Amino acid sequence: MKKLLLFLLGTLPAVLLFSADKPNILMILIDDLRPELGCYGADHMVTPNLDRLAKESLRFDQAYTAQAVCLPSRISLFSGQYPQTTGVTNLQAKYWDIHDNPLTLTRYLRENGYHTIALGKVYHDERWQEWDDWTDMMNRRDSIHKTKYASPESAEILKKLDEEATAMGLKDKEYRQYVKLGPTEQTFGSDENYHDYDMTNLVIEKLRKLKNSDEPFFMNVGYRKPHLPFVAPKRFWDLYDRDTLKMTDNPDAPVDAPQIALMTWGELRNFKDVPAEGPVSEEQARELTHGYYACVSFVDEQVGRLMEALKKTGLSENTLVVLWGDHGWKLGDHGMWCKHTNYEIDTRIPLMVRLPNQDQGGVVVTEPTETIDIYPTICEYVDLDVPEQVEGQSFAYLFEDGSISRQETAYSEYERHAGISGFSIKHGDFRYTEWIHLESGEVRFKELYDHSIDPDENRNAVADSKYVESLPSLSFVLHKGPAGRFIKETNEE
Repeated sequence: MKKLLLFLLGTLPAVLLFSADKPNILMILIDDLRPELGCYGADHMVTPNLDRLAKESLRFDQAYTAQAVCLPSRISLFSGQYPQTTGVTNLQAKYWDIHDNPLTLTRYLRENGYHTIALGKVYHDERWQEWDDWTDMMNRRDSIHKTKYASPESAEILKKLDEEATAMGLKDKEYRQYVKLGPTEQTFGSDENYHDYDMTNLVIEKLRKLKNSDEPFFMNVGYRKPHLPFVAPKRFWDLYDRDTLKMTDNPDAPVDAPQIALMTWGELRNFKDVPAEGPVSEEQARELTHGYYACVSFVDEQVGRLMEALKKTGLSENTLVVLWGDHGWKLGDHGMWCKHTNYEIDTRIPLMVRLPNQDQGGVVVTEPTETIDIYPTICEYVDLDVPEQVEGQSFAYLFEDGSISRQETAYSEYERHAGISGFSIKHGDFRYTEWIHLESGEVRFKELYDHSIDPDENRNAVADSKYVESLPSLSFVLHKGPAGRFIKETNEE
């Protein structure tokens, strides 16, 4: 009889298995993490823990963020909506100022019996502490980690610069331009000096307290690295030889790309010793790449510590794990740094989903998947109705068979300036983008990249006659997404 029961349970969908006993959910959010990892084929990267997690997970090969900026990408995940719907594009708007008591994924789970926890950078630093969403939260920057650097020397320099700037009456941009250090730092100091290490200690402590709880938890762990500045213990820098680092193989802007599609990487230029305009030197490019890789390996170790604690507490057996990067990052690609574009290098992200007690580990999902799909997927997995507001589509069907393909398109967008947004799709072998004037709906510029022959997007082929028949269908697909809905609503007004 026992064997028969186990057999019947084994044939049920994952959603039904947990309808009576809700699973825990652990969401790991990593800032500025592009899918340049060992598990994504980057053999030069030292990422053993992420690689191990990928072998236990469904690894999504074509996952895309809604917008390549921290705040809107995270709001899209937790709202299940595109940026044009949330009203949060770039860093220009705060979600809770636009929407009254929005039904975020966190709030929805809390209202349905989940203990909701946030540690580190989850929504974003601005008004991230929405008490109605979180049962419990902690941001380590609010305590001992008040700077983005780890060494006492850096803290002293910043303190001195702060005193000088205050004495001169500097404020806002002038203050930030004066009180700054370089974009990298490596030290022999204690790991406890680093935000992400110290936060992982808190997470481990929290897991130990939760292991005997009858209440399911939704825990969000937001790691700050590899975000600028590239600050990591020296032993992670020592994992890489700067002289033999793999540097970008497409250091030039795409041929025939409209100027509006490019960016001047002001985020990096805000640091000391970075030129105010023009390219960085070859030496500094290597230093920056070295620092980024070191930070990725540093975060990799923290993920390993976290997953080990999950197993040791016994929580691993009933915890869904979702690991997600909020957007990509350029390391000199297209002659640019940072994020803030619609190109593949910025919009494509790492995504892994580890299922408890279900053998889908190591499966590679190749269909396009969007950030906004995570909300409905979690709802379906824990047997909750998907709220009407959600624009994403659940991919829980992949939990039974990772080879199924139902989605063909992933949408992204980037609002640039002068009321113009670039709406972009990854569809088949193509990345197609229209830069649209939001008020009039006029298409100002177009971009087309054929990944079958140009995977690095080095040439805008929109004027190439061999694609003339493809453009109308690609435009039609693009306008089925947020671009078309937004323009229609604007015209109706």
